[in-house]
Amino acid sequence: MPVLGHLQRMAHDRPHVADAAAALVVWLVTLLTTTTGHHPRDGVALAASGVACAALALRRRWPYSVLLVSTVASEAYLARVYGNGGTLILAAPLIALYTVAETTGRRRSLVLAVTLVLLLGAFHTLARAGNFLGPENIALAALGGLAVAAGEASRNRRAYLAEALLRTQERVTEERLRIARDLHDSVGHHLALINVQAGVAGHVLTGEPAPVRETLEQIRRSSRSALDELRDAVGLLRRADEPPAPVEPAVGLAALDDLLATFERSGLRIACRRDGEGRAPSPATDLVAYRIVQESLTNVRKHAGPVEVRLTLRQEGGTLTMVVENDGPAAPRLPGPDAHGLVGMRERVAALGGTLRAGPRAAGGFRVTAELPMGHPA
Repeated sequence: MPVLGHLQRMAHDRPHVADAAAALVVWLVTLLTTTTGHHPRDGVALAASGVACAALALRRRWPYSVLLVSTVASEAYLARVYGNGGTLILAAPLIALYTVAETTGRRRSLVLAVTLVLLLGAFHTLARAGNFLGPENIALAALGGLAVAAGEASRNRRAYLAEALLRTQERVTEERLRIARDLHDSVGHHLALINVQAGVAGHVLTGEPAPVRETLEQIRRSSRSALDELRDAVGLLRRADEPPAPVEPAVGLAALDDLLATFERSGLRIACRRDGEGRAPSPATDLVAYRIVQESLTNVRKHAGPVEVRLTLRQEGGTLTMVVENDGPAAPRLPGPDAHGLVGMRERVAALGGTLRAGPRAAGGFRVTAELPMGHPA
């Protein structure tokens, strides 16, 4: 096994060396299986066999030319040593045919294979006064079909591996961009709020003691430094040829339908109802509303399983009210009041001056109700 593995690595790393070695092996085996008789092996036969096999060293660069040269040279060798064996020389054009099938489409390789087998069969029949459907021609046809099938299988395998690699790279890129967007939209949003609010507080609270003002200034500077570092981190997650990080939140209620479709594919049955004026909320409210729906549906799928969910969004005056509820099983595994998801939602809502209520329903299941101001005060 170690020797076989070493040979496989060498064939992968140095394909031309492997091709030359294969050509040498075919040539030596052909000469060893050709007996000396009435038509001994002469210089012409040796030259023809050498050309037929040596051409294989170039089969990856010029597959069609190698197929033609190896076929003609092989037939010249067989004509010279007729009756003394040497049929293994036909391995050279068969290997060339395999290469053609590996590097071209199925239809073209099949046409070439059929043409090659018919021409060789006709030549053998006419030159040796044999039967066109004799065992030699049947064996040649079978070997030609095997060469085409092997080349087709190798080509399909390379195409599959290339596609799998491409899909893997696409998934890695999507995940990298998703992390960059989440850092920018979520962490960056909160850091920006901290920076702005610390600056406003320091400007308003001019009558406070110096330590308080210094603390607020330190908070403002630290949040500014954190924003700069976050920008650098997002930049490292993106390549030069990719779009820059968005200046507005990448998610919001405009992407709600896509979010619901994702959870529906995971098994939830969601009924969504929208009431009210249809006025666009502020960017901060838009982002928090989306995150609340996302976290609520995640909790439902995690703790209650594939159940029916009712989502209601209602605008009245300057308030956006959202209700996410489900009936759930008879004894659902509900998230505790101190779950990180609920804590995060409460903090987001409180930062906007809204209210959030979350808890079990009397009839079973769970309900999350959030009320958010449509416009976030400066």
